[in-house]
Amino acid sequence: MLAGALVVLPQAAQAAPVRYEAETSPAVCTGTVDADWAGYSGSGFCNATNAVGAYAQFTVTAAAAGAATVQIRFANGATTVRSADLAVNGATVQNLAFEGTGAWSTWVTRTVSVNLTAGSNTVRLTPTVSAGLPNVDYLDVDAGTTTPPPATNALYVATNGDDGNPGTLAAPLRSIQRAVDLAQPGHTIYLRGGTYAPSTNLQLLKNGTSSQPITMRNYGTERVVIDGENMPHTPAPVGGSIPRAERGAIHIEGDWWRLVGLEIVHGPYAVFALDVNNTVFDRLVTRDNYESGIQIQGASSNNRVVNLDSYGNRDPRKNGESADGLAIKEGSGTGNVVRGARLWNNSDDGLDFWMFESPILLENSLAWGNGFNRWNLPDYTGDGNGFKLGGNGVAANHTVRNSMAWGNAVGGFIDNNNPGRHAIDHCTAWNNPGAGFDFSRSSSTLTKNLAVANGTAASLGSTSTGSGNSWNIGGTWSLASTDPGTITGPRTADGSIPSSTFLRPANGADVGARF
Repeated sequence: MLAGALVVLPQAAQAAPVRYEAETSPAVCTGTVDADWAGYSGSGFCNATNAVGAYAQFTVTAAAAGAATVQIRFANGATTVRSADLAVNGATVQNLAFEGTGAWSTWVTRTVSVNLTAGSNTVRLTPTVSAGLPNVDYLDVDAGTTTPPPATNALYVATNGDDGNPGTLAAPLRSIQRAVDLAQPGHTIYLRGGTYAPSTNLQLLKNGTSSQPITMRNYGTERVVIDGENMPHTPAPVGGSIPRAERGAIHIEGDWWRLVGLEIVHGPYAVFALDVNNTVFDRLVTRDNYESGIQIQGASSNNRVVNLDSYGNRDPRKNGESADGLAIKEGSGTGNVVRGARLWNNSDDGLDFWMFESPILLENSLAWGNGFNRWNLPDYTGDGNGFKLGGNGVAANHTVRNSMAWGNAVGGFIDNNNPGRHAIDHCTAWNNPGAGFDFSRSSSTLTKNLAVANGTAASLGSTSTGSGNSWNIGGTWSLASTDPGTITGPRTADGSIPSSTFLRPANGADVGARF
């Protein structure tokens, strides 16, 4: 379906995914290039031959060995999953399930991470079912590397630097804010390893551009910690408020930023993003903050939160009521995506979409242990849900795929009085004392989800529907593993969640999430 030559550049040179249309040479389609279903990009899409073994292959030339993120935009108007093996340099790295999208004109994106060697790589997508591959619109490739890129358009910061320096690798700056003030579109700010403890929060108020975003990231594989303990409001008093400009150890009101590989702790929020668009939060750790790990708010569109670990966040000023692992709330904007997040042991919920008015895609994410009073806060009011999809009667149609919630203080997945039309597909809720799936106040569709050992498997009310779920099928569901050690352990080299048999049905049924 797709064949062509992609050049993977070092991260400083390639600041955004590169798009390769399926219908444009040198891509090769093993079927026909069609244009009869609306919604595609470019001049058409690839409608591949329906047969096992009718592979799609393309060639990637990487400047250096490292991880790359590949996004495949596809449509599957059939009611059955179309599965395919993904192989890199002849070795199968994973099997992809291209689920039905509801119509051939409904396009969605599947994201995978692969490791590439320096030089030429072959990437092959081979269908394992006779129905073949789905229709493919385009491929986006976002390449990263742990090899430090050249110094062009780069600023360097180190704990032993000096703000009188030019900000080169040999003569780095000392303060992160100084580098932010100097940065222009297309610049990358490299933070050398160590702990940075500024007394005021970092203000990211300027914009990058679509072709030249501004990146702030760790240097190579060095561990960078931004510690907000010296900032105001850490913590704010009970009943106190935090002025908006002082929210977040990193406070961002600019567009087209990339924050990569940083650990943010003890802040008045770790990251507070207001009216932010086209920004990527990639491989961040936000832990032990005095409010939510990341909060995105206001008019915010086309942001991506990828491979986030957010845990131990609490809010003494509100007795645990509002500190979530990740919050996208009180705003609107299309195109926001959460992928590969792990959210645990936060005082309120793992994830909260409270009063966000636009659809959000959530996939391949985990939430556990949220809502317990681990800090002995008085008059504790944490809610304790894994994934909370809104609230207060504000309607938005969210999509949740291949995600797990277990061991939370109350529930797994909940609409929380968001009356929208949510699509919940291949998710798992286990060992939550409330409902595994509570969509009693929305008009949602639940498909092939697994609920085991919860207080209630599912509460759907009169307007939500379900099919192929464990409670529809009935019977007793045994699990292949209830040991979360692997899935909650160290991430893989490319930042993704490790594969595990955790919470998979012991009988191999195509129900629930898989990692």
